[in-house]
Order: sequence, then C-alpha cells, then structure tokens
Amino acid sequence: MNPHHRTARDRPGDGRRAEAVACRRGVPEGSEKEVAALYWEAFGRKLGPALNPPDTGRAFIAAHLNHDRGVTALAGGTVVGVAGYQLGGRALTGGDVKDVLSAYGLLRGLPRLAVLALFERTPKEGELVMDGIVVDARHRANGIGSLLLQQVAAVAAENGCRRIRLDVIDTNPRARALYERHGFVARHTEHTPYLRRLMGFGAVTTMYRPVTAADLAGGGVR
Repeated sequence: MNPHHRTARDRPGDGRRAEAVACRRGVPEGSEKEVAALYWEAFGRKLGPALNPPDTGRAFIAAHLNHDRGVTALAGGTVVGVAGYQLGGRALTGGDVKDVLSAYGLLRGLPRLAVLALFERTPKEGELVMDGIVVDARHRANGIGSLLLQQVAAVAAENGCRRIRLDVIDTNPRARALYERHGFVARHTEHTPYLRRLMGFGAVTTMYRPVTAADLAGGGVR
C-alpha cells in the first residue's frame, strides 16, 4: 500500500453505516475551518489565553495553517482527524508577531505573544516535533490516531530524523496512553502549577520515540 495513503474502517456505534477513513499527507485546500475547529476543540482551553475569543482564535488558526506540516484523516470528504508537526522551522499552526498584532491589535496582542511564547518548541538536529494530534469525538476508538501517528513517523523517516518528540499535558491521559502504546517513552516532566488556573494543566511531560527503518515503509506504528 502507498505509505502516503492509509485507510481504516470507521465503526459507529449508533447503527449508522460504517464508512472508510483515509489518512493522507497535508491539509486539503478548503478544509482549514474544519481543521481549526478540531484543534480548538482539543486545545482551546490551552490556547484560549492567547487567541480568545473562540471565533477569533479559530479564524486565526485557519488563516495561518501551513498545509504541508500536517497529516489528516478524512471520512466522506470531511476532516475527522489531524496531526501536526514541526520540521524545517515550520509547524502546522503558523502566524508570526505581525499576524498576532494585526488580528488583536497592539495593546491586546503583546500579552498574547507572551503566552504564545510558552508553547515554542525548537526541534533539535535530527528531530521532528509533534504539533498536536486530535480526532473528532464521533470517530474515536477506530484506529485513526494510530494511522495519523504512522504517517508522521513516515514523514520523520523520509526527512532523515532520528527521533520524534512531543509534549503531553497532565490532563490528557488518553493521549499519553496512545503515545505509550506506540513506542513513546516519557523522559522529563515539567511541573507548571502556575499555568493550571490560566490554561487548565499543571504539568507537561516530554516524550520521545525513535525513528526506525520500518517507519520509512510506513509500517512502524501498529
């Protein structure tokens, strides 16, 4: 099978007919609002202090996506899952200082830039950094997260990366369990109690997974 295109079978539990879910590289043109909505659903509590109100935050994300820095899962032509990554100085979610100040104004924009700076993560040499993964709640438990991770691992292998790095917050045990099932190992936890009231989490764990030869064939995550 072409490693750039993987499929899974969605198995809804409410009697609806199952539909195939295809995983592909990149964010399809025209789906920016869908991707932004998924990202906000998953990370809105964390991103809110920097990008609120929600409508403005979703619009900002949609307007500044780097389409070639993500993999998406589609069902019936609709994006139902997305995983972003940072590579070569660019991440799925973009936007620079000028963009933030343009969207929020100088007075409101400057403190937002300070919050966004907390999320900055620079990949080391030979490293791909994950930029978040989310699956629509109606399509979970069907292997979509694994398909997305598989594609990201293949991207890392194709670009000569030796490992994949990600951060997971203490209030997202479901995501951490997924990562652990697929070879990620926790290396460091930074306790951030000062962020609990502001962003809803009090610790961030950094996890790593080595990139293997099997990933180059798109078969490293199972």
